[in-house]
Amino acid sequence: MRASGIPQALRLLRCVVPIATREALGRPFDAAARGAERRSARRVRASLALARALGELKGPFAKAGQFASLRYDVLDGAAREAFARLQDRVPPLPFEEIAALVEAELGAPLAAHFAEFEPTPLGAASIAQVHRARLASSGERVVVKAQYPWLAHSLPAELRLSRLLLRAFAPRRGAVDRARLFDEFAAGLAEELDFEREARVADEIARNLSDDPQVVVPRIHHELTTRRVLVMSYVDAISISDRAALAARGVPLRSVLETLARAYAKQVFVDGLFHADPHPGNLFVIDEPEAAVRPRVLFVDFGLSKHLDPALRGEMRAGIHALLRRDVDAFVDGMDRMEMIAPGARAGVARAVRSMFERIAGEGQVLGLGGGQVLALKDHAKRLLEETPGLQLPNELLLYAKTLSYLFALGAALDPSVDLMRITVPYLLRFLAARE
Repeated sequence: MRASGIPQALRLLRCVVPIATREALGRPFDAAARGAERRSARRVRASLALARALGELKGPFAKAGQFASLRYDVLDGAAREAFARLQDRVPPLPFEEIAALVEAELGAPLAAHFAEFEPTPLGAASIAQVHRARLASSGERVVVKAQYPWLAHSLPAELRLSRLLLRAFAPRRGAVDRARLFDEFAAGLAEELDFEREARVADEIARNLSDDPQVVVPRIHHELTTRRVLVMSYVDAISISDRAALAARGVPLRSVLETLARAYAKQVFVDGLFHADPHPGNLFVIDEPEAAVRPRVLFVDFGLSKHLDPALRGEMRAGIHALLRRDVDAFVDGMDRMEMIAPGARAGVARAVRSMFERIAGEGQVLGLGGGQVLALKDHAKRLLEETPGLQLPNELLLYAKTLSYLFALGAALDPSVDLMRITVPYLLRFLAARE
């Protein structure tokens, strides 16, 4: 039934009809006192209800919510916050269905490959869930990432419904290009559904970071990996957000942050391939005695990893040069070349860019900014994205910005004394000097 899209459509209708009814009943009172307050409350309630429905439906729907949480140029803060909760709070699928999928993909009963396979998942995400297991051949502990079995069959119908949701809920502001938004979303989803691609990306990132002994990427078991099942080595580790556990083991947070800054700066500015999903469920400190002296950072889940397009890298380089020169026209020209500005919106975008440049100039030299200043500038840039009609950013660029802003936010939370910009600048200078 799921392949027909009917159950998903019915679930969405149960969500959307009450939203539309509340909106119709509430709109006549919006002109009265506190009307804006009531309108905002309705929007928040609608976003939370829709996010809950998308999480229950999983697959493209949960991914659509995650995608929406990133679109500062399309949705306001309250809506994005509701959808951001989908990042790591998706209900798991029953073990029997996951076991059947793994057996079908590997062409044998679980016992043929796994001496143990834990029924309770370590976590459940939008398109897959992960289970601990032990290999029958070697006894090695592994993690098995298994895609939800119905996705391959239901994807066409679910993408059609996702497109309809986008048309219904994307705000009609600033000439938002809904077709382009949906194409970016669908292309990213296709990449994430291919676990063989994820395995190749994990290997490539592991090679790129192999010179840093404090960075660990799990070893992929390619012989047990298919488009819908991914098997990798399991490592005992502590979530990077578990401050109490890290403190109990005497882990120096400064060293952890420095390692993360080096790893991400190299990925973004040198390699052009980066792990683009840096939330606490994907970053860990390996739990070992040496962690109190020289902690190693573990990266997991490479489904949302991006190769930055060479043309985009070139425009980013030109944009940073324009920023350093405070050349607003050159910066906006680059945005035009990347088709980030809707017809007729250039003047408003130029004003927003000029405002941003003035704010940066007030903070001092760009390459000498501290972490707190970078975060303040990020918040200012987010407000400009929300308030500037006709501006639409490539999703790759938003993922890049999200990754770097997460790193600086993590630094501010764990140890504000660590100068992450100082660590990042050498890689940035290499990037600015390159000729691609």
